[in-house]
Amino acid sequence: MYETLTYTGGIHKHDEMIELIEDLGGFVLQENISQMDLVLTLAVPIEDVEKIKEKAKELLGTVKIAPMAGTEIAIVSPTLARQHLPHSACDISEYLRRYGAKDNMIGLSRGAGKGISRISEDEKKLIEEHDLAVFALGSFKECITHKTHLFEDIETPVVVTGAPEIDLEDIPGADAYVGGLGRIPRRLKRGENIRALKKLVEVIEEILDGRRREIMDDPPIVPSVLVKREIENQIPAIKEVYSPLPVVSQLMGVRVKLNYDDYHKEIEDVIVSDYRLGDISEIVKSKMYDYTLVKLLSETSII
Repeated sequence: MYETLTYTGGIHKHDEMIELIEDLGGFVLQENISQMDLVLTLAVPIEDVEKIKEKAKELLGTVKIAPMAGTEIAIVSPTLARQHLPHSACDISEYLRRYGAKDNMIGLSRGAGKGISRISEDEKKLIEEHDLAVFALGSFKECITHKTHLFEDIETPVVVTGAPEIDLEDIPGADAYVGGLGRIPRRLKRGENIRALKKLVEVIEEILDGRRREIMDDPPIVPSVLVKREIENQIPAIKEVYSPLPVVSQLMGVRVKLNYDDYHKEIEDVIVSDYRLGDISEIVKSKMYDYTLVKLLSETSII
């Protein structure tokens, strides 16, 4: 079992932290450097967390648990138009990244309008490639409750946000609802906005923790963080990908930012803990830029 953490500190001697993580059998999931500041998202064995904390103290840095690290979240807006996408949806996305999440903004092509909003099958499949989806809706209760068809049959856990307080039973298909985050034409910097964002983080972390407990009942043979590392080590083309996070960890797999048609056979032949990746996973073409999606199979499904 691995614990996901976020280390924040300076770049001075940061190589000592990275070496310690590797010596403990852990992984650096993401590294962000801004001038002299460093943020590492990492995964280490649970029993070694204290060693990471001791090293962080020595380097005058800080460490905190990052329950969202190693997950990919979709932030879904009704459209890409200016009345829907900016402000609250963008601030939700930025705020979740502080807690280790890798999130993607998705704007529906025909999601506008209480009576005419629609979602296509391809959009549903794209959303279902993520570990969780946040539907950032508007400011009116009637509008939100009339748009449940956008997510009611999506298999991925769904969290809906909006301005009014609404009972969850009035939003069929949603796993949770968080109020106070409607269509706001400014940055979410006021006290009530920050409290709503913190509530959203708590709700998402609770859902992801529940999903992890379900996975532990029938886990994959190898963890996704190990698959991520082996793909990065064994496929040279990964080093030529300039997109942030060429290999994105998910709860039950990884997204590889390489064209499926060109690289899926090479990815299938990657060896992870003496297993051929194609034998312990389902490797399919993603709806996102024709990337390659690796879905790890559970132990019982392989047996």
